[in-house]
Amino acid sequence: MSNAFTWVFLLALGLATATRLWLALRQVRHVRAHRDAVPRTFAEAIPLGAHQKAADYTVAKERLGIFDTLLDVVVVLLLTLGGVLQWLIDQWVRLVPASSLWHGIALIATVLILRTVISLPLTLYRVFVIEERFGFNRMTWGLFLVDLAKGLAVAVVLGAPLLLAILWLAGAAGRYWWFYVWVVLTAYSIFLHIVFPRFISPIFNKFSPVTDAALADRVERLLARCGFRSRGLYVMDGSKRSAHGNAYFTGLGASKRIVLFDTLVSRLQPPEIEAVLAHELGHYKLRHITKALILRSALSLLLLFVLGALADQQWFYEGLGVRTPAFAVALILFLLVAPAFMFILEPVMSLYSRKNEFEADQYAVSHAEAAELIAALVKLYKDNAATLTPDPLHSAFYDSHPPAANRIARLKTT
Repeated sequence: MSNAFTWVFLLALGLATATRLWLALRQVRHVRAHRDAVPRTFAEAIPLGAHQKAADYTVAKERLGIFDTLLDVVVVLLLTLGGVLQWLIDQWVRLVPASSLWHGIALIATVLILRTVISLPLTLYRVFVIEERFGFNRMTWGLFLVDLAKGLAVAVVLGAPLLLAILWLAGAAGRYWWFYVWVVLTAYSIFLHIVFPRFISPIFNKFSPVTDAALADRVERLLARCGFRSRGLYVMDGSKRSAHGNAYFTGLGASKRIVLFDTLVSRLQPPEIEAVLAHELGHYKLRHITKALILRSALSLLLLFVLGALADQQWFYEGLGVRTPAFAVALILFLLVAPAFMFILEPVMSLYSRKNEFEADQYAVSHAEAAELIAALVKLYKDNAATLTPDPLHSAFYDSHPPAANRIARLKTT
């Protein structure tokens, strides 16, 4: 059965999908058109071969992204208007009463498993074909399967209790259940930020204290200048999965720590690592992490309020091909269709993220050398095969970091 909402949903999904495909094709054309000439800013630092590798790598990932976008649309349409979700509801009703919390858990788990299985071939292609072709993959089939099993176990241990709490509150907390769910989600998010670096990350990776005395001393002096205390500086064995390099902060409060990929430590000089860490410290000292948590929390409150209004509307279910109203069903439908309606927020979020990156760069050059940060960024662009010539519209819509040329140019003026 269709209603006006069916057409609203199809319009939103069509516009979002068409925009994504248009931007992807723009990116492919733009990167290929600039493949044979290194931008002047990087002409002395990055060879033409490395620039061409980055272009080919970007195009390969973008083409895979096109298939991913189309596959996601097909899956969403099959689950909703195609009747697959209603069929799953009917099958589980035969085994578990529809009024039971376990019916909701079983239904949600089934949908999550289905989506994971359907997306698995593309994940395998990305890791074992694209990443392998460009020399980045270090993942073995055995490690991939172990990671998959560990990820599933962690998801069950951490996700099942949370999902049970949400479903119970939706049925027992009355009219304002969505507010109580928001409180639980906010507290749970803070909890995860505290426990993740100490208990969850080590399940997947090995974290070792920095053994290079000169680097450790340089970092300690940087932390002292910035007034930052952490539970330590660690090197992560990222090289067992990928040749890409990175650095990041993780945790909140007493659990916060600094993590360097071993691939980054092996490629950058100590002054360059210091500059990269100064940038990451900038995110913390300028409260970008705290602000992001607050923004995500505010957005989740708004979304839960909308879900609370939709869960009681028969037209919401019928418009998406479902005839059995229930909170778990409403939650699944909402998670399936919300991305189409929220698509327009992506460029706003990307713009905000790029603003934070520029601010962190400014903080970095006030506590480390701008030339060292530039040198580190150029090496990272080269080693990670990041394109130096993204399509401007694609970049504005998606990129959380400023384009390389813009970022380097601004650093050179400081």
